[in-house]
Amino acid sequence: MDLGLKNKIALVAASSQGLGRAVAESLSEEGATVVLCARDKKNLTAAAKEISAKTGGELFAIPCDVSSAKEIDKLVRTVAKKFGSVHILVNNAGGPPVESFDRLSDDHWSKGVQLTMMSAIRLTRAVIPFMQRQHWGRIITINSIAGKQPIQELVISSTLRPGLIGLHKVLATQYAKDGILINTVCPGFVMTKRQEEISKVRSAKANITVEEYMRQQAKEIPLGRYGTPREIADVVAFLASLRAGFLTGATISVDGGMMRGLL
Repeated sequence: MDLGLKNKIALVAASSQGLGRAVAESLSEEGATVVLCARDKKNLTAAAKEISAKTGGELFAIPCDVSSAKEIDKLVRTVAKKFGSVHILVNNAGGPPVESFDRLSDDHWSKGVQLTMMSAIRLTRAVIPFMQRQHWGRIITINSIAGKQPIQELVISSTLRPGLIGLHKVLATQYAKDGILINTVCPGFVMTKRQEEISKVRSAKANITVEEYMRQQAKEIPLGRYGTPREIADVVAFLASLRAGFLTGATISVDGGMMRGLL
């Protein structure tokens, strides 16, 4: 299936590793020109080179801390100067601390807001004018299962991520007339460094090994296993495509059937 992404300019946040990197690879395979950004310049540059060698696509690495308003502004201006526009934005960011409520300081909360919520708000706000002018755009935010189902140790995530889903639902309605489609993807348990961090905290509290904890968690997933980054990425690539032309305002769980609720 041709997703119609050739010559589209895609900006993928936090894409030096994990889900973001997998998304960049999937979009590149479909012919998009992909701009990667992350804080670590060395890892970011390596990721761009490795993906390009694998896909044969054009990838550009621009260091950026997405929790910084100034750096986001500089990132989007750089992309606009080089390519003239942005067709696809994939919002993504590392998660806030894994900690109990009583151990979270105001600083933890403030940093969580900047990283998890404001990064998506600022990036979205920055690219919408380009998408309006071309009357075509795709904005996909990689959220979390915590956006639909609060998770005990992810207090900050469980507070902020439902708010992002609400925002995207509003924006999807407001900008549909401009040909801009806005959707959310909520991954379940996926094998990433973030998942390893969460597993270490939870296994320590349960006084079991990380391996045992992960085996127990896999039993809660109907498919009986954790997901892979690429399985999330391919859903994002579809949402970014011409084929998803009648899909906006959706929140899609990609979790192996873990979510039991109807909505």
